[in-house]
Amino acid sequence: MSRPSPNRRRLNRFARRGLEAIFWITFALAVAIGGPGALEGLPGLSDLMVPSPFLEAQASGQTGQIATVPIVAVAPPAPAESARPMRRLPAVAIVIDDMGSELVQNRRAIALPRAVSLSFLPDPPNTAMLAREARAAGHEILAHVPMQAGTNEGLSAMALRIDLSPEENVRRLDWALMRVRGYAGINNHEGSVFTADRQALAGVAQALYGRGIYFLDSRTTPASQVVAVSRAFGVPSATRDIFLDDDETPQAIANQLRLLERDARTSGVAIAIGHPHPLTLDALARWCRYHPGIRVVPVSVAIRLKTEREIGVKVASSD
Repeated sequence: MSRPSPNRRRLNRFARRGLEAIFWITFALAVAIGGPGALEGLPGLSDLMVPSPFLEAQASGQTGQIATVPIVAVAPPAPAESARPMRRLPAVAIVIDDMGSELVQNRRAIALPRAVSLSFLPDPPNTAMLAREARAAGHEILAHVPMQAGTNEGLSAMALRIDLSPEENVRRLDWALMRVRGYAGINNHEGSVFTADRQALAGVAQALYGRGIYFLDSRTTPASQVVAVSRAFGVPSATRDIFLDDDETPQAIANQLRLLERDARTSGVAIAIGHPHPLTLDALARWCRYHPGIRVVPVSVAIRLKTEREIGVKVASSD
């Protein structure tokens, strides 16, 4: 069989290099546009750009006849198990309100897992000390800001009120925040009157904007405007779903925990508020040890997740 001429060999090399250059340029563009998924089309791309008879002939070192060397396409390796996306478990946030007074039960609350958030009243004398202990234990801290209720009996002298000027309410808010150092957000203590008043809330939301903190609505009235007004001013906000211990009996608290789990599984996220009562803390200590299929998150995470669900837009976060 006659050998191909030098000119023909040079032509073959030139053609082969030209086809290889076209192939790799096209492949690079495909990966840039389609990402790793473009690798799945690699065998088809090679067949399209470089006819297999030509490659087979080059593999045999012959150009006068077609060799019978098969081309085997190697599939890309499967992603590692750790790289596979994991389904996120339903999220639950638990906030213990009215912290700052009785030492024994408050410290029992601080001993709960760190994902449980703790909300401190500004008035009690032990607030500053207990808030420091809670932060040191890794808990997310809220200021439990007193706000005007229907009866005002026993309400703090520094409560936010609808009959005060916006400047005075902001002064009282700042006082509460100074009493609870290291806060990540606030929620209302009482407040069935104040939280239903959009104009009064607007002054508070405007003061909160830019401080990087959230406003959890304890929802002490169905007429609450906290979430709507807070979000209008760019303040992260969401509402409480479950009160754990309006009825402070073991069976009632257990039932509320079951409702909390149900709500989380239905919607993906739910927020509960409880108090540092002995039976509440007993129930939470047991529940926190065993809650299959549920993840407990700080309330800031739950607010973000609820906001994403309600407005249909992913909110930037660092977690």
